[in-house]
Amino acid sequence: MNKPADIKHHTVPLWIGGKPVVPAGRTGDVYNPASGQVSKKVPLADAKTVDAAVKAAATALPAWRETPFFSERERAALAWTEAVTLISRETISDAAYEEARRHFSERELVDLTMAIVAINSWNRMAVAFRPVPGSYQRSAREGAQREKAGVA
Repeated sequence: MNKPADIKHHTVPLWIGGKPVVPAGRTGDVYNPASGQVSKKVPLADAKTVDAAVKAAATALPAWRETPFFSERERAALAWTEAVTLISRETISDAAYEEARRHFSERELVDLTMAIVAINSWNRMAVAFRPVPGSYQRSAREGAQREKAGVA
């Protein structure tokens, strides 16, 4: 029987521009939530890899418009997401708002907008503070609270 130290873990690639990329350097562990055991490794991206991913994402952003895979409602959500996300470049047009409202109730549009704003905020925090993936450590208090609640 293999001991945990003897097991070789598969490294899951990053996907950038539709291609698998495994940059040389550090990796992070992926844990099986049921067993708590390491099941795979993921590469931790260096600055060059992050730059390549950002460039590929910028190129891919408008690509949703060219695919036949989204319903009208999904396209309206994507267009609204793009308009809200890129608001620093231009204001949201009345036409964009009216198209979104054609597919979403007022409440749904508020919920969608709040989700967009939350995700954009998380992304901005990550860019601003440059956290190192895998570096988060729970506080003793948080660990005790999670243990008390029966959550690993």
